[in-house]
Amino acid sequence: MKNTILIITLIFSGIYTTTSQEENFNLTVHISGLASDRGTLMVGIYNKKENFLKKQFKGDVVHISDKKSVVVFKDLPKGEYAVSFVHDENNNKKMDTNFFGIPKEAYGCSNNAKGFMGPPKYEDAKFQLAENKTINIKI
Repeated sequence: MKNTILIITLIFSGIYTTTSQEENFNLTVHISGLASDRGTLMVGIYNKKENFLKKQFKGDVVHISDKKSVVVFKDLPKGEYAVSFVHDENNNKKMDTNFFGIPKEAYGCSNNAKGFMGPPKYEDAKFQLAENKTINIKI
């Protein structure tokens, strides 16, 4: 009987130790400086350089009020991330561009990263998430 109790105790302590090692955090993103309250914001978070602005790790579509918005990504694993958003003013679920591929709708990235002759770079937008964090992006 003592061995059974000891084994059960070891199993539960192993499960507790494993789950306590997983570190998840919340990321709050404040976006401001928008030109209008029309449409929505498509916000994406990326956790790999090769996926930046291509394939989101997580994403959300949020409403705009007073030319600003807030989105919260919950339970993100500790690590490196970058955030981008597009102000989808006409709600067509994509970034509208002109004939030359230049965006016609507002956009932004974490660290207020800006691109030169192209989109912002992951290296300029990345940040570390090791605790609950709030970032501000302003157009």
